[in-house]
Amino acid sequence: MSQINILAIANHPEILETIIRLINQQETWNGIPAGSAEEAETVLRLNSIDLVLLGVGVDEEMGERIVSLCQSMDPRIVCLRHFGGGSGLLYSEIRHALAGG
Repeated sequence: MSQINILAIANHPEILETIIRLINQQETWNGIPAGSAEEAETVLRLNSIDLVLLGVGVDEEMGERIVSLCQSMDPRIVCLRHFGGGSGLLYSEIRHALAGG
């Protein structure tokens, strides 16, 4: 099974660290952190990303900027808003988004 690269963006370092740790607990998922829009853009340009997780602190403007960049780079990149709610919800949201839902 191929690895799924997930870019997680959040402005709160502790929350971002937790999200990455949870993502990386899944055997085929690889979490890549970004704490700012600029960092996220760099990651997107240097890596093959399957899913972008827009987390805590990503305001509407920054979210739209990232989504627009993803669509222009590769329309297959899935962008997903995550507002918290525990690991079960995170896993479910990611699986659902990757399945095309």
